[in-house]
Amino acid sequence: MNNVDSIELTAGHEASNNLLTTEIGQQDDSFINNQDIIKDEFKGFDKFTTVDCIIDSLMSNDYKLHDFKANRNASTFSIVIGNIVSSSRSWLCLTLIGVLIGTIAAALTIVTEYLNNIKNGYCSTNFYLNRNFCCWGEDLESCEQWVSWTSFEFFNYLMFVILSVLLAVTAGILVKRYAPFAAGSGISEIKCIVSGFELQDFLNWPTLFIKAIGLPLAIASGLSVGKEGPSVHYAVAAGYCVTNTFKLYRSDYAHLKEFLIASSAAGVAVAFGSPIGGVLFSVEEIASSFKLSTLWKSYFCSLVAVSTLSFINPFRTGQLVMFEVEYDESWHLFEIPFFIILGIFGGIYGIVVSKYNIKVVAFRKKYLGNYAIKELFVLSSVTALFCYFNEFLKLDMTECMEILFHECGVGFEHRLCNIDGHKLKIFSSLLFATGFRMILTIISYGCKVPCGIFVPSMAAGATFGRAVGIVVENFRNRNPDGILFSACSSDKQCITPGTYAFLGAAAALSGITDLTVTVVVIMFELTGALRYILPTMIVVGVTKMINDKWGHGAIADQMIKFNGLPFIDPKEDHVFNLSTSHAMTSDVYVIPRDGITTTFQQLQKLLAKEEHFQDIPIVESLESPFLVGYINRNNIEKLISSILFSSKIEASTICDFATVTDKVSEEGGEEEEEEGGGGGGGGGGIMVSKLYFNRYMNQAPITVSTGTPLEETMEIFFRTSPRTIFVEDKGLLKGIITKKDVIKFERYLEKLEEHGFDLNGIRNDQEYANNSLKYDTGYRVFSKFKQVDDLIMKKIFKKNV
Repeated sequence: MNNVDSIELTAGHEASNNLLTTEIGQQDDSFINNQDIIKDEFKGFDKFTTVDCIIDSLMSNDYKLHDFKANRNASTFSIVIGNIVSSSRSWLCLTLIGVLIGTIAAALTIVTEYLNNIKNGYCSTNFYLNRNFCCWGEDLESCEQWVSWTSFEFFNYLMFVILSVLLAVTAGILVKRYAPFAAGSGISEIKCIVSGFELQDFLNWPTLFIKAIGLPLAIASGLSVGKEGPSVHYAVAAGYCVTNTFKLYRSDYAHLKEFLIASSAAGVAVAFGSPIGGVLFSVEEIASSFKLSTLWKSYFCSLVAVSTLSFINPFRTGQLVMFEVEYDESWHLFEIPFFIILGIFGGIYGIVVSKYNIKVVAFRKKYLGNYAIKELFVLSSVTALFCYFNEFLKLDMTECMEILFHECGVGFEHRLCNIDGHKLKIFSSLLFATGFRMILTIISYGCKVPCGIFVPSMAAGATFGRAVGIVVENFRNRNPDGILFSACSSDKQCITPGTYAFLGAAAALSGITDLTVTVVVIMFELTGALRYILPTMIVVGVTKMINDKWGHGAIADQMIKFNGLPFIDPKEDHVFNLSTSHAMTSDVYVIPRDGITTTFQQLQKLLAKEEHFQDIPIVESLESPFLVGYINRNNIEKLISSILFSSKIEASTICDFATVTDKVSEEGGEEEEEEGGGGGGGGGGIMVSKLYFNRYMNQAPITVSTGTPLEETMEIFFRTSPRTIFVEDKGLLKGIITKKDVIKFERYLEKLEEHGFDLNGIRNDQEYANNSLKYDTGYRVFSKFKQVDDLIMKKIFKKNV
């Protein structure tokens, strides 16, 4: 590659397809793409389009201004009523969102419990009742109304397997045919959307319906998947659909973002019965930036959603979730080492499950992409065949956790409360359930049904914790007078194994999500026991330390990178020590305002060839490319469509980007003002001789210089969230940079460091740093190391979207 000391400008003529282009700096893009290193890192970028929050805010303000002008002659009473309606609109929207989410959560709970029970039998008096309602007020074990499918255990076993497979396959078919985006958890994509991107059809009504229908089918099938992650997805989808019914919020991303964050909080709130935990989840996991008004909206939406769920009362017991428990006994200081063991397990669990689940997902995408239904058939069959013979695997995971969490005593009887004579059998069963649950979670999470990983992780942690609790209790029973147990009262239960299950679930949940405060608050709200906040904090703290030391973050964040999704966390520190010129796109198509006449045909070809570029720079001329503004391709297409509705445009029609006028077109060589972009009223045959685009130009683009530190450019993206930032040097356009460019550049540097390339030499090379301010020299990052030359395959085609 040859270095270019001056800007080479080329104007497109007939020989170059009439495209106007300026090749700024080098003939590479902003940096070179080694296909072997990063070809899979950006595979999900093209599905997302970047939201320009600045333009959205301007459009929202224009709408408010138009509304104000329309009502300025109204009476004082009408103005007061209008202000009241306007100020209450957002709270009405949040109320509707919360009611919808709470109603969906209640319906899912009822349907899931029924489908889980129907695999083992049915109610002989009322077939539509689940086991609890069929045997209301009676002991479940001795209830005569609930009967098995047959009197032969083997046929009951076959019925269990058949129904499990049928439920899983049905969920998979619904997802595949009607809403592919309903598969999986959805948290990774939601984080990208909230950070400033759009993903078409991910939050629409069909996805909401299929997610809500497929989720109880998938859970009841016995697959090792949970509802908490998908609850966030359907809640955010509900928030998006409801918000779009309000005209004011359709084009106002700032408000929409707040509603989406509030909806995610409500989704977690109804899934765990934890409104405050839901709010904290939205802060700690979902939100890329958080305002106090967003906190209040999240709180209000969670409150409405949980209140709706409580009003419907799906269990008819007053419980919001099945595994809600209370503890009467407190903990002791000698139990802290065992709490630490649970924390260590949580950290190991998160690291192991995340690592191998990503390997399984990679295998699934490579070899099983076209066999999703067959995979579900095999997966559900294997799960049902093996889980039937272990109580802690056969039961629904929430029901299993309810048993494991419980404190033995009045009102609760189970064989876990009387293990004398078969302690080893129970202990082995719990450990087997833990290991097998981990394996099932690894291979099940990511299959083509609505699936989460929170509850399976909690179930695995609960079985392990209960096993540890049994060991500690047995040790105390063998040494009742030991100095270690001197704090125990002789007339009270000293060790509560259920609390170990509870803490084990917290550890596993923290390990897989990398959350801390949220987990502590959720577990506190589940138990209502202040006395167990400190043990929970100890367990979660140990888990967090292990994850930070040897892990790679939450599984949702790892999935973002694995799937190549455009997300960068503003809550983390991003250090480049490089200038913006390294990450910018230098091969930019521009439109000259003066010097060269742009025809309609040239403009059409530009839009057709560069369909991924949204913001097209307008420069003074190709000889002096001073940036004067930019125009969005949607505005160009909108103007052309409105004129073609009633007029004709020839290929030679001049496109004027310089003249300051309110007109949008000129007909027959005579200047005649057109309202609404029409060409002379009706008729459809009037010829347009000139198109004026000046009124659609944004003449106040956000710009940075080539030497601006990349960290500062990122801060602009985080705080104002523009779609495009224009890079210039003394007013001359040098390139453009988008949020996707920054994300690509950071991930590429990470990959280079993983492959052993030391980039500190580049950053500390003063001569190179000086040159980087003059040229677009992204490729020089690699030319400093000769061994990299053999790895260079081809340059990245950057998409400005």
